[in-house]
Order: sequence, then structure tokens, then C-alpha cells
Amino acid sequence: MCLSTLTLAGPAQAGQETGRAKGEATATVVDSTRHGGRTLALTFDDGPDPTDTPRLLKVLRKHHVKAVFCLWGDHVRQHPELVRAIVRGGHTLCNHTMSHDDMGTWSPEEVRADLEATNAEIHQAVPGVPVRYFRAPYGSWGRTPQVAAELGMQPLGWRLAVGDWEPPGTDELVRRVVEGVTPGAVVLMHDGGGDRDQTVAAVDRIVPLLRAEGWRFDRPARRA
Repeated sequence: MCLSTLTLAGPAQAGQETGRAKGEATATVVDSTRHGGRTLALTFDDGPDPTDTPRLLKVLRKHHVKAVFCLWGDHVRQHPELVRAIVRGGHTLCNHTMSHDDMGTWSPEEVRADLEATNAEIHQAVPGVPVRYFRAPYGSWGRTPQVAAELGMQPLGWRLAVGDWEPPGTDELVRRVVEGVTPGAVVLMHDGGGDRDQTVAAVDRIVPLLRAEGWRFDRPARRA
């Protein structure tokens, strides 16, 4: 899991999404969508998972939604075919470290070694596919934003984390998103790190509910 408590706001900073090449990312943590208004961006941490990631991809494909997948390097090594499936689905990749360690006190050199190792695992599975974002486990950023930016990855925060690691039940997850989402929010959920059956079921219900209320599904922001 990424957090220990239900969080309605991620890092306070907002900024620029990573560009398509090194040097375009900034050390500012983004937590908003590209277009603002009644939009939200779905992001999923701790995969890929051999059971729940394929099921989630099927749900996203059914509803024509693109998401960001924040990949755990050890899991990428175990299931590279799932990374390829994520890319085939048109989704965006995010580095979530090799082993989901708390990097809050790590030196820049230690952070860089881990992030580079994670990207190497991802690129072993999908050569040439950009890793546009980095998300720190537990939201413990420390020195990671600057290092991630130097590697061409925009630090990616969130405005709404729904606590699906508990797990609280599908109905409760649906309620937390539908009642808790705010315009332009990046939403943090999980497709790995445990049984995410409730998350997959919730996403299948959340998308049509929000669309019926005029919400659109977007990508994280390029600029604040």
C-alpha cells in the first residue's frame, strides 16, 4: 500500500507533468489533471498483479478510460507480460521504485540507483516506452522529486486516496470516490500489493456513475 490513512489531499505542490524527453520534467509534484473542470485522473499503484491487473485492464477497456500505472519494479520483473498489456491498452507508465521502500531519508545517490534500476526493469519489458512519472511510496518524497526530474520523470502526487488497501468494501470505495472527488483531481487507487478485487469492481461502477454526472476522465497535468 502507499498510505496508512485515508487521504483527501496529496502533496500541496502542483506543477508540470513530465515531458517527452529528459530535461522537461520539474521537481514539483503534480496532483491535478491536464484540463481541469469536472475531470479526474485514475492512477493505480503497486502492480502489476497477475490476477487484478488483467481484470482492471479489461474494465478500463470496456469503459474507454486511460489511466496511469505506477509500477513496482520487483513485480515488473515477475510479470513483464502485464507491463506489455498495460502499454497495449494505451495507458501511461509511472516508476514506483523497485521494492516499495520508504525513501524519505535516502540520499540522492541511493534514490537515483533505485529509480534507474526500476526503469531498467520496465524497459526490459517494454523497450523504448517512456516512463513519464515517478510516485514515492507512502508519499514519502524526501529527495526523490529532484532526482526523478533529472531522470525525465515528473513526480506524481494525488488529491484523493480512497484507502482501498483496507479493504473497506466495494460500496464504500464507490462512495469515497463519488463523494470525495473534486474538479481536476488525481485519484490514487491500487491494482497490486494485495487483493484488489474490490477496487476493480468499484472502478467498473465509478466510471459510468461519474460520467452520468458530467465528469470526464483525463491524464495528469502537464502544467499547473
